[in-house]
Amino acid sequence: MSATRTIHPDFEHFLHLKPDSCIELFTDLRSFVLQFYPDANEILYHTHALTSVFSISEKLSDAFCMIPIYTKHLNLGFNKGTLLEDPKELLQGTGKLIRHIPIVTTADYRNVQVEALVQNAIDFAISDMKKPSKMIGKTISKIKR
Repeated sequence: MSATRTIHPDFEHFLHLKPDSCIELFTDLRSFVLQFYPDANEILYHTHALTSVFSISEKLSDAFCMIPIYTKHLNLGFNKGTLLEDPKELLQGTGKLIRHIPIVTTADYRNVQVEALVQNAIDFAISDMKKPSKMIGKTISKIKR
């Protein structure tokens, strides 16, 4: 599976309502994440944020990271961020599990520290998965238009 994947029309519908800077960062960040695990399933949501979740299965519980896009900014979120090694203390947040890196420019994620975090999150998700996935490399839209 290629790291470049078409954006689902349901997601694209709402993505185009965001500022161009967010669209450009999201597109590049999504490609960045998919290069580490091209077979990731992408689960799409539109609640308080337009969110693309990357999972090693079709389940949200097996997700390794996500990209929530808010009104004028986005984050690279880690679903089990509190369980990851973060020696450079890049991860922010106060939740029980989820942590994130605020994304303003490509330099915020195109670096070896974030590469290590993404790979660590994938490795953790694989080791933590309860049963094998029935889906590989699919996009699952939970967005209602």
